[in-house]
Amino acid sequence: MADLKQLAEQLVNLTVKEVKELADILKDEYGIEPAAAAVAVAAAPAEGAAAAEEKTSFDVILKEAGGAKLAVVKLVKDLAGLGLKEAKDLVDGAPKEIKTGVSKDEAQALKQQLEEAGAVVEIK
Repeated sequence: MADLKQLAEQLVNLTVKEVKELADILKDEYGIEPAAAAVAVAAAPAEGAAAAEEKTSFDVILKEAGGAKLAVVKLVKDLAGLGLKEAKDLVDGAPKEIKTGVSKDEAQALKQQLEEAGAVVEIK
C-alpha cells in the first residue's frame, strides 16, 4: 500500500510535459490510450469497497415561483394534493420541497411541469 501511495504522489506531481511523455509510453509500449485507462480506473470500485449504488429516490424542490406565481400555486396544489391556501403558503415559503422520495422519472416530469408553469425547480 505504501508503494501505491508513493506512486500516486509521483503521478500527482508530474509536469505537463511528463504527463505527455507518460501518455506516449502507455500508448506506444502497451497499447493503452490514457483517456480509456482513466475511465476504466474511475469506473472500477476501490479495493475492498463495494460499488456505489445508483440513487433511486429524489426530492423535488421549488426554488422560486418565478413570474407566474398563480399558475405555480395551482400546479403545486394539484401535484402535492394540497388545498389552495396550503399551496400558496408553500410557494410563498420557497425554497420548499414539493415531493420527496420519488423516482428519477417522476422527479424529472414534475420538474418539467413546474418549469413550464414558470417556476425554478431543483432535483436532489
